[in-house]
Amino acid sequence: MSDLIARLSTGARNAPESGIVEVANAGRHHDALIPLWVGEGDLPTPSFINRAVKESLDRGETFYTYQRGIPELREALAAYHQDLYGRPFAPERFYVTGSGMQAIQLTVQAIVDPGKEVIVPSPSWPNIAASVEIHGAKTVPVPMRESNGGWSLALEDIEKAITPDTAALFLNTPSNPTGWVATEDLLKAFLELARKHDLWIIADEIYTLYYYGNGRRSPSFYDIAEDGDRIIFVNSFSKNWAMTGWRVGWVSAPPVMGQVFENLIQYSTSGVPAFLQWGAVAALTEGREFLESQIERARRGREVVLQGFQETGRISVAPPEGAFYLFFKLEGITDMRAFALDLVRETGVGLAPGTAFGPGGETFARLCYARRPDDLEEAIRRINAWLPAI
Repeated sequence: MSDLIARLSTGARNAPESGIVEVANAGRHHDALIPLWVGEGDLPTPSFINRAVKESLDRGETFYTYQRGIPELREALAAYHQDLYGRPFAPERFYVTGSGMQAIQLTVQAIVDPGKEVIVPSPSWPNIAASVEIHGAKTVPVPMRESNGGWSLALEDIEKAITPDTAALFLNTPSNPTGWVATEDLLKAFLELARKHDLWIIADEIYTLYYYGNGRRSPSFYDIAEDGDRIIFVNSFSKNWAMTGWRVGWVSAPPVMGQVFENLIQYSTSGVPAFLQWGAVAALTEGREFLESQIERARRGREVVLQGFQETGRISVAPPEGAFYLFFKLEGITDMRAFALDLVRETGVGLAPGTAFGPGGETFARLCYARRPDDLEEAIRRINAWLPAI
């Protein structure tokens, strides 16, 4: 069997085990589980979205469909972006994918040759690094700077990491796992750096509406980008509309890249099922009220966990500026993987160990607070009760 593994491709053989999934597998069958390890809430997909899928199935829409996405969904995406960013968007710049994860994979395939490098601020969602490495390219993590006041990204650190092999810069803001949010000034400087070195930007702004500053959303590259800028946006329906299990996302890129993305989709999944896409249309066109309730739910969850952890005296955390995660340190705990595994086995509270998020995250744990307040309060009660024993 070891000989079989040795004969696999380098990317497949070296693909890392998910540190988050490891904890989930350890605690999945706990009788009193409170799963706060992954990035999803506890609400099922709302009925108006499910209804649109059922209607599509009743129409018999179970055949191959448009590789780039059904026209109605691409038009709905354009209208959604126009409302959010206050300027026109062409439907032709949107390409429907089988999840936000596939949006990242296709983008990496489109712009990064094997052997080239992608710079990723760290701690970061581990799947971006894995998708780059599986493709045969190299992830170059640049540690973010952390202090009691929160996280920051120094552009000089990014520029120092650029080499002749660098193909792209990746930026996730609001950030998973830290909750950091890039200011518009930082985005401008980041874009100028990419222009200076003739690099692509992969922009992951999936949490843009989960923002605790002023305004409806966080600052975006859409606010400052000009025609010709080499920016590809990756996004998903998962977080906003409680559709994590659906695996539907999108890429936003210049229309000139349309045939490229159509080809990549064709040779990976041959398109997203039409009936799922009709559910996504309903999410965009009928889901404003539900989306606002989701954001308010996260805002309330943030208050609950920040207040609850103040009582321990052992937890160090900066209030997240965006997304729906608390990324915190525990005084006296250095092995966060072991801590997360012990915690879920003994208390039923599932957290993601910071070791899963790359350099800079080793001494942290991540908690998803996009859940009902009583679940969060019970999770904090269990953690606080258990801490004196370790």
